[in-house]
Amino acid sequence: MHVRAGELTFTGPHTFFKAPYLPLEATWEADVALLGLPYDFAVGFRPGARFAPSAIREASARYAFHPDEGFFDPGRGVRLRGARVVDAGDVDPAQLEYQESFRRITEAARALRSRVRLPVFVGGDHSVTLPVLRAYTDEPFFIVQLDAHLDFSDQRNGTRYSNSSPFRRAVEELPGLQGITCIGLRGLRMSPEAYRAAKDRGHILVSAQAVRRDVEAVKRLLPQGERVYVSFDVDVLDPALLPGTSSPEVEGLSYSEALALLEGVVDRNELIGVDLVELAPNLDPTGLSSLVAARLLADLLALWWDRASR
Repeated sequence: MHVRAGELTFTGPHTFFKAPYLPLEATWEADVALLGLPYDFAVGFRPGARFAPSAIREASARYAFHPDEGFFDPGRGVRLRGARVVDAGDVDPAQLEYQESFRRITEAARALRSRVRLPVFVGGDHSVTLPVLRAYTDEPFFIVQLDAHLDFSDQRNGTRYSNSSPFRRAVEELPGLQGITCIGLRGLRMSPEAYRAAKDRGHILVSAQAVRRDVEAVKRLLPQGERVYVSFDVDVLDPALLPGTSSPEVEGLSYSEALALLEGVVDRNELIGVDLVELAPNLDPTGLSSLVAARLLADLLALWWDRASR
């Protein structure tokens, strides 16, 4: 049974927006489903992203809704009414065996795609995006990456599958990947080689400063009329808003700026998948980071549902 609107946030089992838990082994279909990817063995700085799926579920109870009622936003009216949401559980990682962990993630991502209109993947560090993308080989698509970091390094400390390299491997492996737009870049540690390599491949690279100057101009750089996968690294947000992440960078995006960009993606394209990565709830004892991340997913799903249900 789905939660009734108004049920206390802290009661009952923790599932995504208090939606039914239905494992991939069962037979079901839905509009949206979450799959947790609790893997952070590829992180290069502070660990903890393995705890994010659990933390997102707990925090999302704050925004739980009943599908018959949706929830009411005084600025936009009733949101998510009629959307069938499911929690599909987690992929169990094989700990230090990254190839087996990635295989399990790809297999589960394919299964989820066959059941839902919009799959939502919650990592985990950013390395998990690669095995998820391996499940998207049926049609051409674009990626919009919101991230403080490019994640396009060829290798880090001799490792080619760290959270610094998922998009470098993706363009090498996936012929259907047509292009990447990366927005929110900033910091002092970016690899010049990775930056040049991404530019040479025609990727659109946008700094956080450019977003602050003119978010509407940046929205015009987004794909239009395409199948788009969104990869949202929470470190794109300013650490004053979301400190619980492995590699925070000062001068990040505001919530409003990030949401405006997501709205631009949804309005212009067919959204085929979303991941949210690099949330490390253990690094924020206040719980604010998890609440912000859960609210972001709620707003993104509402934007998508507004368009999908027209």
